[in-house]
Amino acid sequence: MLNLLRYLNANNCSELSTSAIARLLILSILYFLSACSTQQSDAIRFGLSTAPATLDPRYATDAASDRITRLIYRRLVDFDEQANFVPALASWQRLTARHYRFSLGNAGRLFHNGTILTAIDVKATYDFVLNPDNASPHRDSIAVIDNIKLIDDNTIDFHLHRADPIFPGRLVIGILPEALMLKAHAFNQSPVGSGPLKFIEWPSEERLSLQRISDKQFIDFITVKDPTVRVLKLLRAEIDLLQGELPHEMITWLANKQAVDVSQNNGSNFSYIGFNLEDADTSKLMVRKAIACAIDRQKIIHYALGEAARLAGSIFPPEHWAAAPGLTGYAYNPDESKRLLLKAGYSQNKPLSLSYKTSTNPLSIRFATIIQQQLKQVGIELEIHSHDWGTFYGDIKAGRFQMYSLSWVGIKMPDVFRYIFHSASKPPAGANRGRFDDAIVDQLIEQAEAEETLSVRTDIYRAIQQRLHQQLPYIPLWYEDNVLVKRKQISGYTLAADGNYDGLINIQRKPQEYDR
Repeated sequence: MLNLLRYLNANNCSELSTSAIARLLILSILYFLSACSTQQSDAIRFGLSTAPATLDPRYATDAASDRITRLIYRRLVDFDEQANFVPALASWQRLTARHYRFSLGNAGRLFHNGTILTAIDVKATYDFVLNPDNASPHRDSIAVIDNIKLIDDNTIDFHLHRADPIFPGRLVIGILPEALMLKAHAFNQSPVGSGPLKFIEWPSEERLSLQRISDKQFIDFITVKDPTVRVLKLLRAEIDLLQGELPHEMITWLANKQAVDVSQNNGSNFSYIGFNLEDADTSKLMVRKAIACAIDRQKIIHYALGEAARLAGSIFPPEHWAAAPGLTGYAYNPDESKRLLLKAGYSQNKPLSLSYKTSTNPLSIRFATIIQQQLKQVGIELEIHSHDWGTFYGDIKAGRFQMYSLSWVGIKMPDVFRYIFHSASKPPAGANRGRFDDAIVDQLIEQAEAEETLSVRTDIYRAIQQRLHQQLPYIPLWYEDNVLVKRKQISGYTLAADGNYDGLINIQRKPQEYDR
């Protein structure tokens, strides 16, 4: 306790919120009162803030589901650190502009039930997703496929409706065994893939157990929604490692603990503020620009994120092959914000009042509160509404908001511009949740889709990002760093830019346990 108080004094506790200090004090008390013994288990335990929604890759859309299913199932294609697509289960040839041939390699072709993965399983998986009766959320991403033909057990051809030079990057859905699909097997609760980890049990939302194929090591995912409790469990060795979603004060505090190591790297997940563009106030471009100029992102990154983020200017970080060079978002300029508000017709006599929706996640509420304070400085009154995830996400998809904040996780393919910003992609047809309708953006998206040359298409993608920067359907906030906190005896885990959990494939724990 004394050490914690000294830390707070040394680091200017005035910069910390009262609630943050209180949480750290409670954490410290609980830590020193807790027993020093550890759980007796052979499993390596990975702490989650949210449980996966499904273990079926045909329906996985949330971050936890996607990151866990990619451990259980293998996919034809994957991505490198610059989001270039690379072979996974298969390599490919572009025989014509609308004809691709994929050849399965030898690795990763044994399903966990003992059967062999063949081209038949590939075709069955993609045929299922393409069937509109199955309502897979990934159908639109592969709608360019006209038909799929088997050549032999190791070879499969994809024929397209139109030329698509980035087509291989679309084939990232985990492959399921056809025989079980024909039996309507419940992959969402009892997955069978050919990935490096196999399913063992999912007895409750709080624990999901997998086992590594290579050495029979058990990996348990432990869901603990409260970050303070997750940290407490880490210190008591009830959890072995945590990745992200911790207040930076806790991360800083943990960095001084002998029992744990803290590391971080640049992330690619994109945080933003979205607007309802059918609303009388937020449909005004000057209002959106005024809000963008009123938010001091750099100060938020410094004080609330502990410098563990980079300013964002678009969905793609600068290292992405389709990124728009030089875009970093709107600079903090409260005087310009006030000028724009006056020009838009708002003043002290007619102030702008808005509502802001977010989830009940403590970090999300904290960011909302900071933004509320910053907007107040330029005369914008912001009312925060926080809801449980299901209610919040349902409201966002239904357009029941003026402003909201979310993050896009693991975005790799620039065809996401159609999904998010094309006027034809308003829910339920896509994720244009703000009902953005811009003829120039629509035209650029359609022009990119028709272009057969990747270099020309890349130029169009950059033009789309420039136009979005001008029209501001989103305020780009930051790309948050990935942060790993692990117990000292854990080794071999590597952080990925997109925050995936692939480090669990190689993670190890020394046989000796330590109390602290």
